[in-house]
Amino acid sequence: MPAVREQIESVLLEGETLSQFVEKAAIDAARIRKAQREFVDRGRSSLARARETGEVYSAHDALSAMKTRLDAARSAAQRSQGVASKKRS
Repeated sequence: MPAVREQIESVLLEGETLSQFVEKAAIDAARIRKAQREFVDRGRSSLARARETGEVYSAHDALSAMKTRLDAARSAAQRSQGVASKKRS
């Protein structure tokens, strides 16, 4: 246990206590677990809905739709960056 404590203490930020580090780590771990649980819950709900309705999408179709949305978001981000840089000029 002392070795673990030493490892953690070696990466503390200036002014950060061991207690603060552990608290933040615990909060971060809880957020991750919550997000994972919600992800699984959404997947199970989607599967149940697909079974009830018979409406399913191929992986290719789902990925294609995601790519289309990603491309649109990237284009919008590039346009807004261009507008922001023009305003600074």
